[in-house]
Amino acid sequence: MKISDKIDLIRKNADTKDNILYSFEYFPPLTDKGIEKLYERIERMSMINPLWIDVTWRGGSTSHITLEMCQHAQMFTGLDVMMHLTCTNMTKADIDNALEKCQEYGVRNILALRGDPPKEGEELVNDCHLEYGVDLIKYIRENYGDYFCIGVAGYPETHLEASSPEDDLKHLKDKIDAGGDLIITQLFYDNEAFFEYEKKCRDLGITVPIIPGLLPIVSYSGFQRMTTLCQTRVPSSVAERLEDVKHDEAKVKQFGVDLAVEMCQDLIEKGVKYLHFYTLNLEKAVVDTVTRLGIMSKKKSLPWKKPSFKDRSEESVRPIFWANKPKSYIARTADWDEFPNGRWGVSRSPAFGDMGEYPSMSKLYKKSTKQLQKLWGEEYKSEREIGDLIISYINGKTKRLPWCEETIKDETATISKYIEKLNTNYLFTVNSQPKCNSVPSHDPVFGWGPDGGYVYQKEYIEFLIPIFLVEPLKTYLNSYKNISYQGVNCSGDQFSNVASDSVNAVTWGVFPGQEVAQPTVVDHTAFFLWSEELFHHIKDEWIPIYEKESRTVEVLNSLHDNYYLVNIVDNDFINGDLQEVIDKFIDENLDAINSYEP
Repeated sequence: MKISDKIDLIRKNADTKDNILYSFEYFPPLTDKGIEKLYERIERMSMINPLWIDVTWRGGSTSHITLEMCQHAQMFTGLDVMMHLTCTNMTKADIDNALEKCQEYGVRNILALRGDPPKEGEELVNDCHLEYGVDLIKYIRENYGDYFCIGVAGYPETHLEASSPEDDLKHLKDKIDAGGDLIITQLFYDNEAFFEYEKKCRDLGITVPIIPGLLPIVSYSGFQRMTTLCQTRVPSSVAERLEDVKHDEAKVKQFGVDLAVEMCQDLIEKGVKYLHFYTLNLEKAVVDTVTRLGIMSKKKSLPWKKPSFKDRSEESVRPIFWANKPKSYIARTADWDEFPNGRWGVSRSPAFGDMGEYPSMSKLYKKSTKQLQKLWGEEYKSEREIGDLIISYINGKTKRLPWCEETIKDETATISKYIEKLNTNYLFTVNSQPKCNSVPSHDPVFGWGPDGGYVYQKEYIEFLIPIFLVEPLKTYLNSYKNISYQGVNCSGDQFSNVASDSVNAVTWGVFPGQEVAQPTVVDHTAFFLWSEELFHHIKDEWIPIYEKESRTVEVLNSLHDNYYLVNIVDNDFINGDLQEVIDKFIDENLDAINSYEP
């Protein structure tokens, strides 16, 4: 979505018009390892809902990295992206390729910049006669119309190459008149410089949002280098406070957050409603600043993150099975022409794609054998130890499982003891959902959707169970009329007490003036597709990281060959108690469980 449109919608809504909006900037790392780490960081920071992120331009032969980062963020974090684009040392073909890729990826926002001039002795490559940022803005508007929101750079302390502050402001006005939609300023540490700049802009007739650029101090040397490079004015009070702690890295970082909070509070008190943070690809200082300001938002429009591009803008329902592996679901459905909206069963979507990966996903998960062993365990002497790994994940000690790429949700903490019991008794959990009944949509744990609504969940559990417990489980569950279940093994042998075309809504919400929303379902057919993927993760991704003849491979082969994947739904979301049902099943079969020696 265009950032200018998002801002308009927020400001026109009585409930959100006074919200403080914030955004984050990142730059493309030089290595695949750096990109992997940054993707993980962006995903974590996406949980506090910045209005957008922007990605700086890395020109030349590595420009594809900027484009790939933008695509990844749009697809997998649900964030809108603003891509920097420069015109220096760019051919017309380079610029058009970048803009056309943005259209393909759904990136609707460009920060149009001149870029650094060529170094002495370097040949200027430019066949489109775009010399300044204003020329690039005009080119985009002439050739791409109103498709993009265009941001421009502003300099509260005047651009280093400007002949005067007045001349610099004139160039800024030219950029806005040419089609700029908003202004993001260079970093500063003197708020008065920003306020003076803002007033001069308004006096010139500039009415677009002017967004202050803020860089929390994270190191003394970095601060010195950056302020020298940008010739940033540093108030004596800031310099003196920093000088007192410059030899203590921890105190410098703390001062950086303290100062950022002070600056932001002053900006907000004087009417600023937008904050743009230069992250330097770091997380803690920015997140701590936003947290201390009390402006952080974790509100969700849906229980899952929706990609922020046009093709999926109407998507509103998904099978629950990919809840912990949403990137795989997005990748496998990327070629769909339409996405389910309203009801999964009414508009059943076409076939799922292969279990491939987008290029950005391969970077995210590209780890060595030793790294994966450290993540998932260096050896397994028994199947019971698989449960220990899953419990470690539930408790936040293990970052990822072969079938889980997401961190544990807050709601899972409410049933963690129950989950632990399953995993200590050979019921190796893959996915779960606690029940909730008429919980306000603003609830910090279960809530989603517009304010004033209520959300509901049926209790759901999905686990791998050894074959010797399958028949006892089926017999036991058949005595509960409100429970539905499905099971399948790696060979496709299956059992179920539901119809083959059944679709069961397990999450729904009721909101003022809207149809009942049903964003999460258990779909009979999709479950078997998911099971193939899960067994693939075990066989083709987990097992190969160990020595072929090892006991560990023997244990994991047994998990693959001798277990069924089962999902269970308790359809009584008011009086049902699936936890008690499974507890009793374990207790009734405890002798068989304890005597199991695979």
